[in-house]
Amino acid sequence: MTEYSNILITKPGAIGDLLHITPVIRMLSQRFPKAKITLLVGSPSTAAMFDHHPGVYETIVFDKRGSHRTFRALVALRRRLKASRYDLVLNYQRCNLKLWFLALSTLTCRVLIYHKTRTRKVHSVMNHFETVYPLGIRPDDMELDLFLSPTDDEYATKVIEAHSGPFIALNPGASNRIKCWSTQRFAELADRLSADFGACVVIVGAPDERDLADAICGNMQTTPIDLLGKTNLLQLGAILKRCSVVVSGDTGPLHMATAVGTPTVALFGAIDPERTGPVGEGHRIIRHEELSCVPCNAKRCGNTIYLECMDRISVDEVFFAVAQILEESRSTFRISHGKRAVGRPTY
Repeated sequence: MTEYSNILITKPGAIGDLLHITPVIRMLSQRFPKAKITLLVGSPSTAAMFDHHPGVYETIVFDKRGSHRTFRALVALRRRLKASRYDLVLNYQRCNLKLWFLALSTLTCRVLIYHKTRTRKVHSVMNHFETVYPLGIRPDDMELDLFLSPTDDEYATKVIEAHSGPFIALNPGASNRIKCWSTQRFAELADRLSADFGACVVIVGAPDERDLADAICGNMQTTPIDLLGKTNLLQLGAILKRCSVVVSGDTGPLHMATAVGTPTVALFGAIDPERTGPVGEGHRIIRHEELSCVPCNAKRCGNTIYLECMDRISVDEVFFAVAQILEESRSTFRISHGKRAVGRPTY
């Protein structure tokens, strides 16, 4: 088997897409422990997700709509990649023409190309793994990785130290609003979790989802911790790590929660969770597959009842899914600490 020492992985995608290749990075690091692994990503914010990743040597930003939108900037980046003399390239964004222009600078080495399946039902993590099968690499697990720094942990501690738990994060947004649950129902859920469990609700998300957070807060009787748009990605990861549960649609923070080991209640409609659902044990997926259009995997709702797939998800369903996870965490605490344990469990 050929040994590789300088590996480039190209994936200028969204948060969830990048997290879904972290098992590949982990297995490559194990198979080629002396190799330098470089990631080519699409933005400074997603690059920062790998600042503390022990398997990543370097991240390079390819901002095709920003700093690399001109041909001159693109050529400069191409020269940089060519000078690095990679001996293995994994191209996970094969439909991007500009990326192919960059990849052409590495064609003296071995190039493996990702093929997104459209005819089989396979999770995105496994689909990404298939790209490295020619290297003789097989997955030992599908666990996602997100490495935080002590500074990120300190930030999260300061945010929540004045509050009591359990902490439950609500993530109302998504890259496409077709994936979003009603803000009114998020507000009802938040008040109910606060009343029944003494929960401290944390609202998270991206800056361009501010309207969703405002709508939720405006309809709540209680006061949440509103962090939407106020954290970077690693700070958000540290917050999610301290939560008992995260309630979210199919979007980046959902996968960040699974990467830091927090159970999730995942709300699915148009998108198939068999493809992008939460990875690991202890999660709950809520969707109404009795609808003939579920999953449609479309970017626009074509149902005569707009977003019926998300509207069918009730507050009761989500509340009871959260309650089950909280009860399981209590049971785990009692088992691990014995029958004589006293006091409120740490969530």
